[in-house]
Amino acid sequence: MNIRHDFSTARPAGILPPQPGIREIAEALGYSPDWNWSWENYKPMLLALAESYGLRDHLEIGGGRDPVFSEADLARHDIRVTINDISETELALAPAAFSKLCCDIAAPTTVAQVGRERFDFAYCRMVMEHVEDVAQMWRNVHAVLRPGGAALSFFPTLYAPPFVLNELMPERLSRAVLHTFFPDRRDGGENPKFPAHYTLCRGSERVLVPLLREIGFREVEVLPFYGYSYFWKVPGLRQVDAAFTALARARDWRTFTSFAYVIVRK
Repeated sequence: MNIRHDFSTARPAGILPPQPGIREIAEALGYSPDWNWSWENYKPMLLALAESYGLRDHLEIGGGRDPVFSEADLARHDIRVTINDISETELALAPAAFSKLCCDIAAPTTVAQVGRERFDFAYCRMVMEHVEDVAQMWRNVHAVLRPGGAALSFFPTLYAPPFVLNELMPERLSRAVLHTFFPDRRDGGENPKFPAHYTLCRGSERVLVPLLREIGFREVEVLPFYGYSYFWKVPGLRQVDAAFTALARARDWRTFTSFAYVIVRK
């Protein structure tokens, strides 16, 4: 997928056209705060950012066995992707064409292990809710990005009811509930469950922007999303939840977002 922006107005020689802002790129993809858009457009959003900003050296955080790009995508889009995961077992299941990096992205020693300004794009999908020290994770991401680089984190947010319940339940109970409704999430399956903390997992700029600015990111965009499918199998609750979700979306109540993209540039 190639995203092109028309900046054809004549300019003096040597003057590059202005780069689009993050929000502009999202709008060009037809951004909608509906949760389905977030899942359907995660990969297109990554490609649009990479194309718009010339991002070729990627770090996928927590990619493990299921990276977002295929081996064919690497050549098709002229990108190089290093898969990061905390688990050697997960990395061993990753496709052979990718470079691999086993480390805890939020550890204080990560920057020394990975190297400063090594990548120009970092991203993760359903990872940040499992990180206890999210502030340190963002500091590490800032350090390993080159100037002009970008990062995108896609995560579930509080206080959407399913995630509040997941946070409050003992891990053994939440695991049993998830396995009942989503059998493919059983341990050892294609999509196992990991403990969630939801630290700084919010859909509000008020919570996230001050931290990210203090770390040093020059552009910060929070794209909120509303809705989920967790209660679809529960008659009655499904209808009540759908009505409340529609109201929260219509009034942009960021307290009740379900997912968010946080996109930053260094």
